[in-house]
Amino acid sequence: MSVISSEEIADDARVRGNVLRLAAAQALTGANSAVIFATGSIVGATLAPSVSLATVPLSMYVLGLAAGTLPTGAISRIYGRRTAFIIGTGCGALTGVLGAFAILRGAFWLFCLATFLGGLYGAVAQSYRFAAADGASAAFRPKAVSWVMAGGVFAGVLGPQLVQWTMDVWPPYLFAFSFVVQAFVALVAMAVLAGVDAPKPAAVDLHGGRPLLEIARQPRFIAAALCGIIAYPMMNLVMTSAPLAMKMCGLSLSDSNFAIQWHIIAMYGPSFFTGSLIARFGAPRIVALGLLLEALAATIGLSGLTTLHFWATLIVLGVGWNFGFVGASALVLETHRPQERNKVQAFNDFLVFGMMAIGSFSSGQLLANYGWSAVNLVVFPPVLLGLAVLALVSFAKRRAKLRAVDEFPEPSM
Repeated sequence: MSVISSEEIADDARVRGNVLRLAAAQALTGANSAVIFATGSIVGATLAPSVSLATVPLSMYVLGLAAGTLPTGAISRIYGRRTAFIIGTGCGALTGVLGAFAILRGAFWLFCLATFLGGLYGAVAQSYRFAAADGASAAFRPKAVSWVMAGGVFAGVLGPQLVQWTMDVWPPYLFAFSFVVQAFVALVAMAVLAGVDAPKPAAVDLHGGRPLLEIARQPRFIAAALCGIIAYPMMNLVMTSAPLAMKMCGLSLSDSNFAIQWHIIAMYGPSFFTGSLIARFGAPRIVALGLLLEALAATIGLSGLTTLHFWATLIVLGVGWNFGFVGASALVLETHRPQERNKVQAFNDFLVFGMMAIGSFSSGQLLANYGWSAVNLVVFPPVLLGLAVLALVSFAKRRAKLRAVDEFPEPSM
């Protein structure tokens, strides 16, 4: 009878308690990012010296995501995840304060600084999904990741509604009070995360494990990182452009807020069952389904410019992102040992959000110079690349299994 190590046995009370707190924090953090995405390009168009710079605040948010991933991993590795969580929520509170002040003062670059800090907050929040898997059994890890992501459903309701309720509180400063409320929500998240049971790593874990390059060269890791790089940036490209595109098409702010709300619900709603789907069908199949849905969303976006077309595009896009990104995250968990998790997870997120930052800075130019159709057309080539890499890795894994069977056949009875 094989002995199962303590690393592989889930402490159900601790893990499930952490999952509950992290899901609540995901909801609160997601509400903050929803405020930024619902308002960023519109505020940017108001404050920026040129409409082509309108999406720069959103790009700064994404740049903050990329810049914050490696420091988040380092802080988590040295001081523990809870310390990183508290620092992140502090950045979230500063985002709200500076964002409101920038709108009141009409300061475009200060608003960009605020959204950059919001990106740092978001980078820390990206580690919630991995923190939920700490100490969980191999079978429970995909569900833990998925359940924490499900907290974003509440964010999809709360975030855009916060914007809707507060955007006109301080006329004529549209959205200024929305950012004040955002700061308060970040402080609530800080209180929730203070109770997460995430002890400081043991000294032996600080320098243990394989070199990062060795891990990153695994075909499984390459496929996981590449699919994350495709699933998240392509979703971000379309999502960040959509509110401004809707405004350019003469649609109302209420229509835009409603679209973002249901997009976020679609992003996180499937998380209630994504983990079970991964456990049943395997992460690669779910990732492939997610990428195909993102391509379908782009196809819908190309087919018309009505309110319903925008809504359908963003809803299908959200579901595709969920399957693609949660599946890719589950693949990452299969590529490292427990003592390697912080550096590997942070490196994966750095790749994802670094590429997303590069693409995000071009989204405003793409929309302003070539239109909404061009934004959607960009989605197809990366999706095809991701599907091809998944197919190659899966084929190679099947061949390796067949060779192992041929070399070591089961003894006949």
